[in-house]
Amino acid sequence: MKYIENYSNDPRYNLAFEEYCFKYLPRDEDYVILWINGPAIIVGKNQNTIEEVNMDYIKENNINVVRRITGGGAVYHDLGNLNFSIITNADGTKVIDFKKYNIPIVKSLEKLGIQCELSGRNDITIEGKKFSGIAQSIWKDRVLNHGTLLFDTKLDVLSKALNVKQDKIQSKGIKSVKSRVTNIKPYIKDDIDIEQFRNILLKYIFELENIKPIKYELTEEQKGEIDKLFREKYSTWEWNFGESPDFNYKNYKRFPFGSIEVRVEINNGIIKESKIFGDFFGAENIEELENSLVGLKYDKDIVSKYLMEKNIKQYFGDIESSEFIELLFE
Repeated sequence: MKYIENYSNDPRYNLAFEEYCFKYLPRDEDYVILWINGPAIIVGKNQNTIEEVNMDYIKENNINVVRRITGGGAVYHDLGNLNFSIITNADGTKVIDFKKYNIPIVKSLEKLGIQCELSGRNDITIEGKKFSGIAQSIWKDRVLNHGTLLFDTKLDVLSKALNVKQDKIQSKGIKSVKSRVTNIKPYIKDDIDIEQFRNILLKYIFELENIKPIKYELTEEQKGEIDKLFREKYSTWEWNFGESPDFNYKNYKRFPFGSIEVRVEINNGIIKESKIFGDFFGAENIEELENSLVGLKYDKDIVSKYLMEKNIKQYFGDIESSEFIELLFE
């Protein structure tokens, strides 16, 4: 394993940096990156950005909105939040496994005196309060595992910048949603800042791997490719927001593994366009499923026959084809 230094605070550049390292660095090595964003909302790859953020608030407070390449829900970043990225080889199963890749983070935090645990689908908690959300992507033979570590984040801004889905409000109440998160700093005995926290965490990660920290140096050519990705993808409205067409049918449901929202445009009984949003995690790109529905008759029997032959779980996680079909035709 090698570490890669990135001291940028621009969330658009940092996500371009991460994607490039994930997809294009030599595959005979694992990598770890610890990085800090300025104020930003980072939305999941499959989410409808407009419905996840408080647009008026983020404009008034100059908060960036950037889409990442992993699934899951929207999260708030600021200079009090440390992000980690662990890039490694896949085991060939193409199954999202949060526990396997996050044990080093949990064990490193324990060495700092923080008694935490992996909780729920993809969280790390202290005393039942979430301070880390984790997401993953599998690309070819590589896994990107990354997450947030709320060290000294402005939690009041977090709650104002993010919209909470109505079903979350009804099932947990606004108060309990806000109280579910916490910062790490109050649980650390020593008075350290986030830069010291970054250095200590990096040290412990390598100690647990029983290897000496070695830095990977990016070439000027590689940095140029990151800049290109920053300009042409992560700085664009098309990637971060995307134009959502009008749809004739819309449905939303929360499952144990996450939420799914479907929107289907139908013209003369034929599916002209489909969009699928949500905070789910899948090993395959949802665009493939969206595009495969285009051209089918919007008929339950026809669509059911088609979807029953597909492996729906690879797009969403633990869901049956019949459950997704009901979502399309309720």
